[in-house]
Amino acid sequence: MNGVTGRMGYRQHLLRSILPIREQGGVTLPDGSRVQVEPILVGRNESKLADLAKQHDITEYTTDLDGLVHADDTDIVFDAAMTNLRPATLAKAMKAGKHIYTEKPTAETLAEAIELAQLRDETGVTAGVVHDKLYLPGLVKLRRLVDEGFFGRILSLRGEFGYWVFEGEHQPAQRPSWNYRKEDGGGMTTDMFCHWNYVLEGILGSVKTVNAQTVTHIPTRWDEQGKPYDATADDAAYGIFEIETPGGDPVVAQINSSWAVRVHRDELVEFQVDGTHGSAVAGLFSCVAQQRAHTPKPVWNPDLPTTEKFREQWADVPANAEVENGFKAQWEEFLRDVVAGREHRFDLLSAARGVQLAELGLRSSAEGRRLDVPEISL
Repeated sequence: MNGVTGRMGYRQHLLRSILPIREQGGVTLPDGSRVQVEPILVGRNESKLADLAKQHDITEYTTDLDGLVHADDTDIVFDAAMTNLRPATLAKAMKAGKHIYTEKPTAETLAEAIELAQLRDETGVTAGVVHDKLYLPGLVKLRRLVDEGFFGRILSLRGEFGYWVFEGEHQPAQRPSWNYRKEDGGGMTTDMFCHWNYVLEGILGSVKTVNAQTVTHIPTRWDEQGKPYDATADDAAYGIFEIETPGGDPVVAQINSSWAVRVHRDELVEFQVDGTHGSAVAGLFSCVAQQRAHTPKPVWNPDLPTTEKFREQWADVPANAEVENGFKAQWEEFLRDVVAGREHRFDLLSAARGVQLAELGLRSSAEGRRLDVPEISL
């Protein structure tokens, strides 16, 4: 597990995924047998690794990534380190015959992302890319509404994501400083458009065009040592996407992403889908819906205050099943695919489409125009 001293690598993948899987005795396979996991921690700071290993009763840790990649007893290489270092790590692991599981984006450029997908085809290893949001309770419910035809013909999606990330001057920032340096692989578009691509694909259909505006709202931030630095990467991205559903219907999606916004919504990310027969709003955990027959008829009257309680006119969508932590759920699915020797449904080609959308989003903003999203073939 490379990059476990970072926020995502530690909290979501080690603490909330792999350690619980180990504690429960591994992953249950279709035949009833179980496969156990044993993490090996990898990073650049040996002291931090040693502390984590001691805290969580982990036997092995190392700063020698190369040696571990080529070790006979390494089955899977997981990467949650910096984006600009990721392609080399993943390529090295696949060439060594190791299965890979990785955070995204898989690369800083589409060309690199496609090369990784091609290498996976050549080596035949199982490769998985974290698509955590599709496993979250709110989006699981939203996807179920789509599958059951609740919306009728889907018209649009509107997404709001983000929160205020402190500059670091008076209060420590909640995100690492490299996120705001373009030269280190940072940037809202690079970070989040790969997420929005798989969310849009997983909920609605394929992305056909993108029209984006990216901006750096906060030009100066303070790093982990309290020193000011120039924020060279965008901290907000406003995108409009044209989607085509599997049935061929057009859908317009709008998603605002910002690290310079204060939250006035129920969750840090929310998606509203509107259709001819109904609408729904989903966050990380909750999902509420309103059917056509239950839709009120508001009347615009700026001379009188609004008395309707609009939020009370929506009904909760029940889970109807236990939904685990999204990161853990995908880890378990990936491990079953590894044991079965089959491809993971969210693979490096899916990741390449995410990198493509980010790349086109940045280009769209720079050129001030809408761009087509061509299909990728290996």
